[in-house]
Amino acid sequence: MHLKPTADNTIVLKSPREIAIMREAGQVVADTIRILEAEAEVGMTTRDLDEIAAHKFKEVGAESTALGYFGYPGHICVSVNDEVVHGIPGPRKLKRGDLVKVDVAARYRGYVGDSTHCFAIGGLDTLSERARELVQVTQEALFHGIAQARPGNRLSDIGAAIEAHVKVHRMNVVRDFVGHGVGRNMHEAPQVQHHGPAGRGPVLRPGMVIAIEPQVNLGSAQVRMLEDGWTAVTVDGSLSCHFEHTVAITADGPDILTLRGDRD
Repeated sequence: MHLKPTADNTIVLKSPREIAIMREAGQVVADTIRILEAEAEVGMTTRDLDEIAAHKFKEVGAESTALGYFGYPGHICVSVNDEVVHGIPGPRKLKRGDLVKVDVAARYRGYVGDSTHCFAIGGLDTLSERARELVQVTQEALFHGIAQARPGNRLSDIGAAIEAHVKVHRMNVVRDFVGHGVGRNMHEAPQVQHHGPAGRGPVLRPGMVIAIEPQVNLGSAQVRMLEDGWTAVTVDGSLSCHFEHTVAITADGPDILTLRGDRD
């Protein structure tokens, strides 16, 4: 989730104990996403999804880090079809074949987990072949980026790997939004671009924890903002997909803290 950029450029390294707590926060987020996908159905509103997430947070003693953030009115972001990010939950009713992105961030035991998952109402079989490819390519691109999140690499190696994979499939990475550091706050340094070139930015070190979250469009990479001041949509009405994980950089490589137990 990236609602506003962070102003502090100090990268805070996390201890093994802190990363262990962040894994717990990450599992709260992963469990919430699993429930949202399981319960989302035709006729439900995006506000209904927000209420499901709010109930889950309350049940486990977590709190949304989105609600009230610079005035944001939802517990989570729910973006549908051509909505790229930061869709505000509301009265919109979900239809069969809608491509839904749920961006969920929560604070638990003082630390934040942040993840985004994309799914289709009625299942991926309701989508066109190209739309299914969009979902697959975006998720693959995320994992290509995560694979570069290891000590000694440069920060931009992550975005370069993401963009390279997306370009092969004739799709476009959105450049208006970035990933970010995660810790006690939802947004910390560094900002994580999802495009190249490689070999630039800080050297990655054990203890860094970042949210990597590419948004990929079938059409133009350009977006425009709706009048609500939050929701970004594709300029050409093309479909957009978004996946995100919180990742700790360790001596052994990337450690995904928000990985779902049943699947990626």
